[in-house]
Amino acid sequence: MSIDETQRKLNEYFTEKLETFGATAKGVDYNGEQAQQIRFAELVKIIRPTGKFSVIDYGSGYGAMFDFLRVRGWDFEYYGVDFIEKMVITGREKYKDFPNAHFTTNEKELPVADYLVAAGIFNIKLDSLYEDWQNFVCETLPRMNALCSKGFAFNMLTKYSDADRMAQRHDLFYGDPLFFFDFCKRNFSRNAALLHDYGLYDFTILVRKDV
Repeated sequence: MSIDETQRKLNEYFTEKLETFGATAKGVDYNGEQAQQIRFAELVKIIRPTGKFSVIDYGSGYGAMFDFLRVRGWDFEYYGVDFIEKMVITGREKYKDFPNAHFTTNEKELPVADYLVAAGIFNIKLDSLYEDWQNFVCETLPRMNALCSKGFAFNMLTKYSDADRMAQRHDLFYGDPLFFFDFCKRNFSRNAALLHDYGLYDFTILVRKDV
């Protein structure tokens, strides 16, 4: 399956999830809110909230990350981008009373922000070949890097999941954390961190530019 075809099917997949579960963790295909919150906590370690900052939520869904940031009392400008139109429409409606919440389906409309976070956007490959999806990830990461000035963070299912216990599914992408750490270190910044110690079958990479 081509990457374009995969993206089309993912649009259908996540639209159906949103229609079934609404603006909830399951509506963006998390197992539940606790797992979503744990992953968000790892991603936002890239942010140093010493003053007002801007952040792009790359693959934002309906914008759950906005609430995660807001409850911390941080002063920020939020830009959610998602290629699934129904997610963006839901986000705009849900956060219409917050002037610092912005949503778009068009990556070209985004400003360069201080930070960028991407939660779970590489996990579902459907029938794409492993090598093709890995190349897709490596093509996406430079775009993410170009959209932020201080640093970015992303997470991914790990190849260290228990394949022998049938934990791995053929339609999911289980990335090699060492490969992606090396890729980020070589291509983006010498200040990169690999987080793989928070009890879930995935890892988070932080790429910091402002050290």
